[in-house]
Amino acid sequence: MVKRRKAKIPVIESSGNVFADMGLPDAEQELIKAQLASHLRQVIKRRRLTQVAAAALMGIDQPKVSALLSGRLANISSERLMRLLTALGQDVDITVRAKPRNHTNGRIRVLGEAQA
Repeated sequence: MVKRRKAKIPVIESSGNVFADMGLPDAEQELIKAQLASHLRQVIKRRRLTQVAAAALMGIDQPKVSALLSGRLANISSERLMRLLTALGQDVDITVRAKPRNHTNGRIRVLGEAQA
Protein backbone atom coordinates (compact mmCIF):
# COMPACT_ATOMS: atom_id res chain seq x y z
CA MET A 1 0.00 0.00 0.00
CA VAL A 2 1.49 3.31 -1.12
CA LYS A 3 1.02 6.35 1.09
CA ARG A 4 -0.08 9.43 -0.72
CA ARG A 5 1.44 12.70 0.30
CA LYS A 6 -1.03 15.33 1.20
CA ALA A 7 -0.58 18.72 -0.40
CA LYS A 8 0.96 21.16 2.02
CA ILE A 9 -1.31 23.92 3.20
CA PRO A 10 0.38 27.30 3.11
CA VAL A 11 0.69 28.89 6.53
CA ILE A 12 0.85 32.64 6.91
CA GLU A 13 2.03 34.14 10.20
CA SER A 14 -0.55 36.35 11.87
CA SER A 15 0.00 40.05 12.34
CA GLY A 16 -1.63 39.71 15.77
CA ASN A 17 -4.95 41.04 14.50
CA VAL A 18 -7.11 38.42 12.81
CA PHE A 19 -9.45 41.13 11.47
CA ALA A 20 -6.55 42.85 9.68
CA ASP A 21 -5.29 39.50 8.41
CA MET A 22 -8.71 38.93 6.84
CA GLY A 23 -8.62 42.39 5.26
CA LEU A 24 -11.67 43.69 7.11
CA PRO A 25 -12.28 47.43 7.38
CA ASP A 26 -11.75 49.02 10.81
CA ALA A 27 -9.72 45.98 11.87
CA GLU A 28 -8.16 47.66 14.90
CA GLN A 29 -11.57 48.75 16.23
CA GLU A 30 -12.98 45.24 15.70
CA LEU A 31 -10.08 43.72 17.64
CA ILE A 32 -10.61 46.15 20.53
CA LYS A 33 -14.32 45.31 20.68
CA ALA A 34 -13.59 41.57 20.60
CA GLN A 35 -11.05 41.90 23.41
CA LEU A 36 -13.42 43.98 25.56
CA ALA A 37 -16.23 41.48 24.95
CA SER A 38 -13.86 38.69 25.96
CA HIS A 39 -13.24 40.46 29.27
CA LEU A 40 -17.01 40.78 29.74
CA ARG A 41 -17.40 37.03 29.16
CA GLN A 42 -14.63 36.29 31.67
CA VAL A 43 -16.20 38.48 34.37
CA ILE A 44 -19.65 36.97 33.85
CA LYS A 45 -18.22 33.45 33.95
CA ARG A 46 -15.99 34.13 36.97
CA ARG A 47 -18.91 35.61 38.91
CA ARG A 48 -21.17 32.73 37.76
CA LEU A 49 -23.84 35.13 36.59
CA THR A 50 -26.77 34.05 34.50
CA GLN A 51 -27.50 36.13 31.43
CA VAL A 52 -30.55 37.57 33.22
CA ALA A 53 -28.49 38.53 36.28
CA ALA A 54 -25.72 40.02 34.13
CA ALA A 55 -28.30 41.98 32.14
CA ALA A 56 -29.78 43.42 35.33
CA LEU A 57 -26.36 44.54 36.58
CA MET A 58 -25.44 46.10 33.24
CA GLY A 59 -28.83 47.73 32.66
CA ILE A 60 -29.52 45.96 29.36
CA ASP A 61 -31.87 43.16 28.36
CA GLN A 62 -30.97 39.46 28.29
CA PRO A 63 -30.98 39.13 24.47
CA LYS A 64 -28.26 41.81 24.30
CA VAL A 65 -26.19 39.83 26.81
CA SER A 66 -26.68 36.73 24.67
CA ALA A 67 -25.52 38.64 21.58
CA LEU A 68 -22.45 39.94 23.42
CA LEU A 69 -21.51 36.50 24.71
CA SER A 70 -21.93 35.10 21.18
CA GLY A 71 -19.59 37.71 19.72
CA ARG A 72 -22.25 39.65 17.82
CA LEU A 73 -20.73 43.09 18.27
CA ALA A 74 -21.75 44.92 15.09
CA ASN A 75 -24.15 47.32 16.79
CA ILE A 76 -22.15 48.11 19.91
CA SER A 77 -19.31 50.56 20.42
CA SER A 78 -16.12 50.00 22.37
CA GLU A 79 -17.19 52.85 24.66
CA ARG A 80 -20.41 51.02 25.53
CA LEU A 81 -18.47 47.81 26.18
CA MET A 82 -16.27 49.75 28.60
CA ARG A 83 -19.37 51.11 30.39
CA LEU A 84 -20.74 47.56 30.67
CA LEU A 85 -17.46 46.42 32.22
CA THR A 86 -17.64 49.18 34.81
CA ALA A 87 -21.25 48.20 35.57
CA LEU A 88 -19.88 44.73 36.40
CA GLY A 89 -17.43 46.26 38.86
CA GLN A 90 -14.38 46.41 36.62
CA ASP A 91 -11.99 49.36 36.32
CA VAL A 92 -11.15 50.40 32.77
CA ASP A 93 -7.94 52.43 32.53
CA ILE A 94 -6.96 54.39 29.43
CA THR A 95 -3.31 55.40 29.15
CA VAL A 96 -1.98 57.69 26.44
CA ARG A 97 1.78 57.77 25.78
CA ALA A 98 4.22 58.34 22.95
CA LYS A 99 4.63 55.42 20.57
CA PRO A 100 7.90 53.47 20.60
CA ARG A 101 10.42 54.51 17.96
CA ASN A 102 10.22 51.13 16.26
CA HIS A 103 6.49 51.58 15.46
CA THR A 104 5.36 53.57 12.45
CA ASN A 105 1.97 54.42 13.93
CA GLY A 106 0.48 54.48 17.39
CA ARG A 107 -1.70 51.56 18.44
CA ILE A 108 -4.54 50.72 20.78
CA ARG A 109 -4.31 47.68 23.05
CA VAL A 110 -6.63 46.08 25.57
CA LEU A 111 -4.78 44.58 28.51
CA GLY A 112 -6.30 42.64 31.38
CA GLU A 113 -4.99 41.56 34.73
CA ALA A 114 -4.59 37.90 35.54
CA GLN A 115 -7.34 36.74 37.88
CA ALA A 116 -6.70 34.48 40.85
